[in-house]
Amino acid sequence: MTSAFNYRNGTLHCEDVKIDRDFLETYGTPAYIYSKAAFRQHYNTLKTAFSGLDAQICYSVKSCSNLSVLKVLAEVGSHFDVVSAGEIERVLTAGGDAQKIVFAGVGKRDDELAYALEKDIHHFNVESAREVERLNAIALEKGKKARVVVRLNPDVDPKTHRYITTGKDENKFGLNWEQGRVLFARHQELPGIEFQGIHTHIGSQIQDAKPYVQALERTLPFAHELRAMGLDIKYLNIGGGYGIDYKTRTNAVADDFAKAITPLLKNEPFKILLEPGRSISANAGILVTRVTDIKSSGSRRFLIVDAGMNDLIRPCLYEAYHEIWPLVSETDPVNLTEDERGPHADVVGPICESGDFLGLNRRLPGMEIGDGLAVFSAGAYGFVMASNYNTRGKPPELLIDGAEVKVVRRRETVEDQLRLELEA
Repeated sequence: MTSAFNYRNGTLHCEDVKIDRDFLETYGTPAYIYSKAAFRQHYNTLKTAFSGLDAQICYSVKSCSNLSVLKVLAEVGSHFDVVSAGEIERVLTAGGDAQKIVFAGVGKRDDELAYALEKDIHHFNVESAREVERLNAIALEKGKKARVVVRLNPDVDPKTHRYITTGKDENKFGLNWEQGRVLFARHQELPGIEFQGIHTHIGSQIQDAKPYVQALERTLPFAHELRAMGLDIKYLNIGGGYGIDYKTRTNAVADDFAKAITPLLKNEPFKILLEPGRSISANAGILVTRVTDIKSSGSRRFLIVDAGMNDLIRPCLYEAYHEIWPLVSETDPVNLTEDERGPHADVVGPICESGDFLGLNRRLPGMEIGDGLAVFSAGAYGFVMASNYNTRGKPPELLIDGAEVKVVRRRETVEDQLRLELEA
């Protein structure tokens, strides 16, 4: 897979745009930079990998939800996995088709269920019997029928970070098998509901196909049991969670997942839905920042930068690793050994928290104040989790298409923040 971010002639490029000091002076820092070509490439790679199945790719909007990004994906034919009414509105505003929207998530409010029904989305991924009962009442009140896929918890350990595992018994998501069996058996009591399928999602940042195989081996017999009951089970939603390698900035090989999953499903009578997010968006974006100060304390060297946990919270929240490297470098860091990289440094931000760091104990070459750094693989769960902590404005989002740079979200100002507040 070709990377959209690479070093040429000693400077990082995104597609055909040089990310140098002049670029930083023009657009400022911190800033998120996305590659239009990378979003298309990552989507098409997954689509091709699973072409042996009757499969739909439903991009997980929560991973990166900028309107221009959603428009790019809508143009290549993507369906969309959303988790709020706001995300539905984003997809529709970006030109997405309501009939390509799947509404998932725990804790949907009644007004969100009603809104989604009015927009006639493809179906709801429901998480509990009470959610189905509420949706049934709303559908009957509106004279509609809600198409429903029930999320079941396969109790599979995906061997990922404890905060992003979703398919074990102790997680808040879905119903267990017996609860699901009871709910489906009530289908005649719920005239506003059309049960259409089963949904499983076991977690995020998964590097191995074995947990998916294990989940399917538990799910398929149950799906056939439901069809034997007379239910028209059309869809198997097998979730997303396909991981990336944050050190090498590469995606897990989609073909490896497809080769493990396809044999289980190719002769089944179901349409397959997949919900990838990170594997499409993570390596399609970076965060750029500048060094504002350099200091030492005991044995520690600190590179203080103008991006903080308010801009990218993943390192603090998930203990997540992102490759960090100067914008100006003769060598891509993937080609260097640890000893060749330079002395150790903590890359820390301006926020008044000890957890405000982008990377700890990193090997980086000598840096000077004003030098730019790239925080790689930041397209997923980067800007979407940004905050205004310390009354800092959210960074801009820039979309690069070949040699063209578009500001697809401007930098937020203090005035933007204060405008929402009212005097007591």
